[in-house]
Amino acid sequence: MASEAPVLPLLTPHKLGNFNLSHRVVLAPLTRQRSYNYVPQPHAILHYSQRTTKGGLLISEATCISPTAIGYADVPGIWTKEQIEAWKPIVDAVHAKGGIFFCQIWHTGRVSNSGLQPNGQAPISCTDKGLTPQIQSDSIDVEQYTPPRRLSADEIPQIINEFRLAARNAVEAGFDGVEIHGAHGYLLDQFMKDQVNDRTDEYGGTLENRCRFPLEVVKAVADEIGAERVGVRLSPFADYNECGDSNPKELGLYMINSLNKYGILYCHMVEPRMKTQWGKVECPHSLVPMRKAFNGTFIVAGGYEREDGNNAVAENRADLVAFGRWFLANPDLPKRFELGASLNKYRRETFYTSDPVIGYNDYPLLEDSS
Repeated sequence: MASEAPVLPLLTPHKLGNFNLSHRVVLAPLTRQRSYNYVPQPHAILHYSQRTTKGGLLISEATCISPTAIGYADVPGIWTKEQIEAWKPIVDAVHAKGGIFFCQIWHTGRVSNSGLQPNGQAPISCTDKGLTPQIQSDSIDVEQYTPPRRLSADEIPQIINEFRLAARNAVEAGFDGVEIHGAHGYLLDQFMKDQVNDRTDEYGGTLENRCRFPLEVVKAVADEIGAERVGVRLSPFADYNECGDSNPKELGLYMINSLNKYGILYCHMVEPRMKTQWGKVECPHSLVPMRKAFNGTFIVAGGYEREDGNNAVAENRADLVAFGRWFLANPDLPKRFELGASLNKYRRETFYTSDPVIGYNDYPLLEDSS
């Protein structure tokens, strides 16, 4: 008898707290800008359910916690009753197929402009330093940013409360938990990184002070919905949105050790590497020390493909691997990995359009071509 093919490390089960995952392929949070007027739409039901497998973990697109959190057009929110109700059928569709669904909760901070803010006001941040204009992913349009307004220390509890309420609302909408977005140069990352945070009060200066606000958010959310329902996404090595740090390894380890005190479910970290047109470029840094230090489930993301995702799990560098662009273009990505099937190419020019079908719900499944 021929021996059976070995099971891919990515397709082995994992115990995620109270959840039993059937595989380790995670849908990464992906901003798609198809939630008109900041309300999730019915076309998201198909989008997420297409990418659901029994026992698979999905993380929603970044979801704004309040009107001041908005940094892009047509992203979803979760601060109103209408938004909560709009999320419910989307979450139900994922659960109907046996998926586990977390909502990523988000505040963009200074990565915004006054045209997106209530009453045309300036965005808020840890600083009043503005972002320089940036060319968008289509290589044509330029994103303009309004210089932010520095939050006073006595305003910070209000933002913490907005994160707490967003987490409560996510659970009301049916989500299994939340992922706090502390990465990619958005508000919490702006406080953590010394390239941006120029404060001299208790929320600036030392590493402990810079991490104070993000950790207060984690505590408030964990107290509200239970630490077993909470994940955090971090990108200590990234300088996305002009938000870098002079000692990213120290920052990452400090945050990991601090998160351990709250007993949260998982930490989702972005690899210190980048993708170029010539292929993958590895950075000299590593998440391994942080993986070893963290007590919960450790998720990695950052340009992974089938082979290096398998290696990350096999070498115990990660428990789970999040896939973005490849999951976007291949709704049945775990099945394609299992079969060694070819992958659909993603269409970058459709990532952030508002069309409810093109580049959103029109990528073919394997069964479509059988």
